[in-house]
Amino acid sequence: MKYVIATIFIAGTIAVLVFGGLFTSSHGHSADDFLRLHIRANSNSAECQTVKYAVKQSVINEFTPIFANITSRESAMHTLNTNIPRITQIANRVLLDNGKDYTARVSLRTEFFPTRSYHGHTLPAGNYDALIIELGNATGDNWWCVVYPPLCFLDNNIGGERGVVYRSRLNEIITRFF
Repeated sequence: MKYVIATIFIAGTIAVLVFGGLFTSSHGHSADDFLRLHIRANSNSAECQTVKYAVKQSVINEFTPIFANITSRESAMHTLNTNIPRITQIANRVLLDNGKDYTARVSLRTEFFPTRSYHGHTLPAGNYDALIIELGNATGDNWWCVVYPPLCFLDNNIGGERGVVYRSRLNEIITRFF
C-alpha cells in the first residue's frame, strides 16, 4: 500500500511539474521575461568585495526612484541602455573614492547564468539579458539581482503594495496535502 501511495505521489508531482509550468523560470515565465544586474568584483580580496558592494549600493540608490515605476522589461532595457554612461560614471566615482586605480566597464548584453536563487525565487540556468558591471579585472565573486521585475530596486521588498510575489504551486499542493 505504501508503494502505491508513493508511486501516485511521485506521478502527481511529475505531472504538476510538467503540466504546471514549473520547469520554466518564475513559474511560466521565460528568461526573456527577466533583466538582471550583475556586478563582478576586481578580485576576491576583502577590500575589492567591499568596493563591489559600495558600487552596488550607489547604483541601486541612484536608480531606485526610476525603476520603481518601470512597467515593462522593454522599458527597463531602454532605461539601462540610455544610462550606461551614467552608471559607468557612478561606478568609477565609487572606485576613485575608495582609492582604486582600476575602472568599471558597463554593458547591456546576453550572457549565460547558472541557476541562482534570489529572495527564495530560483531562476534556472540559461541565457539572460543583463546589465553587467565589471570592476577592474572582474575576476572576483559577483553580486546579482533582478532588475525587471524590479526586485533589487524596491528596497528588497518582495511583497507588499509595489512588490512582486512569486508562489510555488508545488509548495502549495504539498502544504495542503500535509
